[in-house]
Amino acid sequence: MRVRRWLAALMAVCGVMTVTSTTPASASGARPFTVLSFNIHHAQGTDGTLDLDRIARVIRESGADVAGLQEVDRHYSGRSDWADQAGELARRLGYHVVFGANIDREPPEPGKPRVQYGTAILSRYPIRDWDNTYLARSPDQEQRGLLHAELDVRGVPVHVYDTHLAASSQTDRIAQTRQLVELIGDTRPAVLVGDLNALPDAPEIATLDETFTDAWTAAGTGSGATYPAEDADRRIDYVYVGEGVRPVWTRVLTTDPGASDHLPVAARVVVEPAR
Repeated sequence: MRVRRWLAALMAVCGVMTVTSTTPASASGARPFTVLSFNIHHAQGTDGTLDLDRIARVIRESGADVAGLQEVDRHYSGRSDWADQAGELARRLGYHVVFGANIDREPPEPGKPRVQYGTAILSRYPIRDWDNTYLARSPDQEQRGLLHAELDVRGVPVHVYDTHLAASSQTDRIAQTRQLVELIGDTRPAVLVGDLNALPDAPEIATLDETFTDAWTAAGTGSGATYPAEDADRRIDYVYVGEGVRPVWTRVLTTDPGASDHLPVAARVVVEPAR
């Protein structure tokens, strides 16, 4: 299932502040920017405290131009104070935002907003278009999706994808990574971020490695472990780039390891000049 809405409608609902780049640049020039992948655990930290301001601070201090977030609540339940977390983060940071509802339920009572949970993309750059596509799943697994936003990065269209793969089914993850490759295809330039719930030597990761470049392998140092946040010993959060995008550096950020149960991973990438 693919969901597409006009960005303007979402912005009106969220009341989001926007930032428009005023930097003049040739459409054929290189475009460097920093991208972040962060599973925010509905803004509940390892101390059990719900703190959306803390999540906003981590994103702000990362210097990210674009952030792909997972486990984002939108009027989901009392666990997140029924907040529109995507919209609230965008307002705090002054970013554009789109939200992919992979769980989408009827309101708890008439007149209330729909109960939603999924992924979000925050961007300093204008968002030209977006869509969210449901990924394959087994009946006992939570619905997952691939959120896609086409950004206007100083005059150049850049495609950013954000996903969160099945937590407890490798069979599903294998099917989902194949679907990611099909959905992204030869779209250029493209960046994929997400919590993939798989280690680098897993077969589902090999599927992505065959088509995309793992930014950590290309430009990271050390293990790249992102989970669990306070004593990370496994790498399950990734940044991938497609053809025409070059990773400059990739880092796991540890400035506030208690903000979520995952550590965020950031990458500085360059969209190469058009040939």
